[in-house]
Amino acid sequence: MADPTTKRERRESARRERAELQRRLARWKRVRGLALRIGLTLVVVGALGSALLLTRARSPKSGPEYVNVARTVNPALLSGILTDRPPWPANTEALPQRLEAIGLPALASQGTLLHIHQHLDLYVAGQPITIPANIGIAETASGVLFSPIHTHDTSGIIHVESPTVRPFTLGEFFDVWGVRFTPDCIGGDCNNAGARLRVYVNGHLVTGDPAAIRLTSHEEIVVIYGTHAQLPSPIPSGYTFPTGY
Repeated sequence: MADPTTKRERRESARRERAELQRRLARWKRVRGLALRIGLTLVVVGALGSALLLTRARSPKSGPEYVNVARTVNPALLSGILTDRPPWPANTEALPQRLEAIGLPALASQGTLLHIHQHLDLYVAGQPITIPANIGIAETASGVLFSPIHTHDTSGIIHVESPTVRPFTLGEFFDVWGVRFTPDCIGGDCNNAGARLRVYVNGHLVTGDPAAIRLTSHEEIVVIYGTHAQLPSPIPSGYTFPTGY
């Protein structure tokens, strides 16, 4: 006959083993759940980080900023200045002389300390005007010369790439380009009884000197010469810049 004490001990031992197994299973489930939550969090954070890196910058909604420094040179006196009607070329033949006259450095390479971008739309008499590639970039006998303000393509994106941090203006861009730009004229077109020059920044009509508009990051600048009926509709108020700009 089996000893009842031994049976009770075996039952008690089996109960303790089941209880220990249940505790281990519960602990494993908790650890696995925590790991899954951490993993999911990392995935979400990574996805958000990637999305932020891939987000294309858009123009702000703020109005223009102005530089409170008088223009140092009459644009009509700049070498190679264009005072005819568009289209206008990149006009780099007299770029070194213009840079010297307006006080901008002629760089052997693009600056990196200040690197911002703006977008320019230009309309004359109701027609969009292409902004040429390589404004402010010239081939010289000693190599390539870069203005701190220049273009690389015909997208209308202005690049400010400077070795020093300082304000740059819309007037300086047109001076680098060598196209006459004043409060009353662009190229060969000047204000008259029927047509006039209008400038907008991020959809805001400019009321001050357009040449003194400060070039800030991701601005949408619209320069229009023409009658009221020739205004583009709608007037561009923003621009979506490529990733990384």
